[in-house]
Amino acid sequence: MPRKLKTYQTSLGFYDLAVSAPSMKAALEAWGAGSNLFHQGVAKETDDPDVITATMAKPGLVLKRPAGSNGRFAEHAGLPTGLADEGSVSKTPRSKVEKSRPTSKISGKEARKAAVEFEREQRRRDAERRREEAARAKEQARRDELVAKAQAALNDAQQEYEERSKALLAERAAIEKRIKAEDVRWESARERLTKALSRAQN
Repeated sequence: MPRKLKTYQTSLGFYDLAVSAPSMKAALEAWGAGSNLFHQGVAKETDDPDVITATMAKPGLVLKRPAGSNGRFAEHAGLPTGLADEGSVSKTPRSKVEKSRPTSKISGKEARKAAVEFEREQRRRDAERRREEAARAKEQARRDELVAKAQAALNDAQQEYEERSKALLAERAAIEKRIKAEDVRWESARERLTKALSRAQN
């Protein structure tokens, strides 16, 4: 059975964020928060009827509005305007505005429908995350295969070099041996022929 949803609100960067979720943990996951914003005091459960109505209409989706404004939450919101214009800022604190609003009345049927919608949205996000992870794994496998092929080609080339180098070194050793033998033969022949020349001249 789907869990009852609550509406949570926080402010991150240029936006106020709101989401309907069954728990604070689920809200943090939807926001993509890397730390517990509730413990830090920058996130809370809200009883603002307008915010609850907006989030319950799209459970599980993170809705936004420009930070510091009292506008409606929506999937897409513009950046805050008049940040430096103090005259455009409302003199009524937001907390007082929120307290003056009536408590939202959501019927049991609407709450159950919102909970089902939240679970559907969560399943969609999970499926999308699994697709992204599968795509990353496929890309990593492709890269690993390319690396393995390149490494194998390098290993083969190195082995071929070492074998050819060994053969050439063996050839060089044989040639050096033949040169040395030729030097010995020539020295012996030169000495013999020199003696013969000397005898002929005498």
